[in-house]
Amino acid sequence: MTDSVAIARSFQDQLRAQSDAIEAARRFPQPLASRMAAAGMFRLLVPACYNGAQVHPQEFFDALATTAEADGAAGWCQMIAVTTGLMSATLPETWARRIYADNPDVITTGVTAPVGRAQRVSEGLLVSGRWPFGSGSQISDWICGGVMIDSGDGLEQNDQGAPRSLLVFFPAADVTVHDQTWRTSGLRGTGSHDIEVSELLVPEGRWVELGSRSLVDAPLYRFPTLGLLALGVSAVAIGIARHALSAFVELASGKVPTGSGRTLAERSAAQKDLAQAEALLQSATALTREAIAESWSRAEAGERLDTANKARLRLAATNNAWSAAKAVDLVYHAAGGSAIYETSPLQRCFRDVHVATQHIMVAQPTYEVVGRVQLGMPPRSML
Repeated sequence: MTDSVAIARSFQDQLRAQSDAIEAARRFPQPLASRMAAAGMFRLLVPACYNGAQVHPQEFFDALATTAEADGAAGWCQMIAVTTGLMSATLPETWARRIYADNPDVITTGVTAPVGRAQRVSEGLLVSGRWPFGSGSQISDWICGGVMIDSGDGLEQNDQGAPRSLLVFFPAADVTVHDQTWRTSGLRGTGSHDIEVSELLVPEGRWVELGSRSLVDAPLYRFPTLGLLALGVSAVAIGIARHALSAFVELASGKVPTGSGRTLAERSAAQKDLAQAEALLQSATALTREAIAESWSRAEAGERLDTANKARLRLAATNNAWSAAKAVDLVYHAAGGSAIYETSPLQRCFRDVHVATQHIMVAQPTYEVVGRVQLGMPPRSML
């Protein structure tokens, strides 16, 4: 067991104890978030030179899955904060040190979709925008938003002439969180409300260009940002499914279905469904370990990952999410009517995992992108 996984496991009892309250409040509690931050749970991908953990991608994946096994919303908030922390490796050093190195308990979150607008001014950027899916914003110290540069001075395009998009950092106090926008079937406790800024001045350099190379030279930062984000999303789904299987085992050992003289655990259909669910999770995570190991080997050798490597990481992540959903479906249905009550963890896992599958990083169209690469075609989107 690695240190980050051990730390995540040490928080599981606290997370389970507050799980119902997290769901009801539609946000993650600040005191618990602060304790997790102090334990380093949000700094897994921050470079060591900025006092981060700079963990192996497999450790990153396993730690998130461990947190999500206790509470899906907690795992999701950790995932968003950890992957946002990856941006510290691309920020100009002055801002990376000010935001991350000088604040060991900092929590940063954000939305990469470039739906905001930025205008170049002498002091930096003047930014306006409203972003949906601002997960964890209520526990954050800094919040990011993706923006496109307004035309006028040539800065709206990168060196290849493509539209230029930036991820801009805002102090949380300068961001409006629209508290009533996150009304969903699952992952309610993530507090993924809309976030907004209006004509906010962002000082020079407090942003990263999406897709640009890391300023920190290490194997971790040769991994594609989107690949790590997709792996993080899928790790949460795997953790949720692990919770569902454990809950089913506990239920099955004591439940005697109506009209039966045997426990659910003694029924062959239940045994089959549980075994198939377990196979889905084990095979999915095995593919993930292979994809990560292959890419890590290249990164350690100083190579940048090619399109095939990136596609395999995205395939593994997408397969994780959908295998997790299928595994949850199997045990949810095998549990019968017991699974539909609010008191059953199975209904929560069912709702949460089916929200996780809708994230753009692991949604069904990703299979098409990977298939194009396998057929020798350009992927038509970033990997």
